[in-house]
Amino acid sequence: MGNDADRYRRFLDGDDNGLREIIDIYYNGLTLYINGIVRNVSETEDIIQDTFVKLAVKKPRFSGKSEFKTWLYAIARNSALNYLRRHRSRFTEQPADECITLSDGTDVEREYLKSQRNMELHKAMKELAPDYYQALYLMYFEALDTEGIAEVMHKSKRQVGDLLYRAKKSLKSKLERAGFHYEEF
Repeated sequence: MGNDADRYRRFLDGDDNGLREIIDIYYNGLTLYINGIVRNVSETEDIIQDTFVKLAVKKPRFSGKSEFKTWLYAIARNSALNYLRRHRSRFTEQPADECITLSDGTDVEREYLKSQRNMELHKAMKELAPDYYQALYLMYFEALDTEGIAEVMHKSKRQVGDLLYRAKKSLKSKLERAGFHYEEF
């Protein structure tokens, strides 16, 4: 059982922060998943809230037979299917190409997929030469400009410019071989 199961156990033992941490970790991913089922942002938010309310109020037992994430996604899926059965007559589908935007203005889909792309990008970058990796990491993940990268790497701006050009070219090649479109990153 991983950290998430420990967080849930902490919550069951009276530490409300355990549940808050679980919500922070899974909210965006669950939102994308449930919206794929119900295809309506408003209903999706209701179902996600219902899922976390079930955890908070009913406190179902986590047996550990599966991963915590699997268990939580199953609860959310069941909530979505129950919701659809109860509200089938008033269910309205939103176009699938619409973004999922929460009431606070967060574009969940874009943020979640951005983090997924960042993970793939980071994985591919780790296979590059060390200088290429450092330069790209500082540019993509730390948002440093050429001058900042030059300072960190103790190189001239011209050297960093050349280094970034070669690093991007190498990264593009790696990503395309892995089936990704470099422009998406």
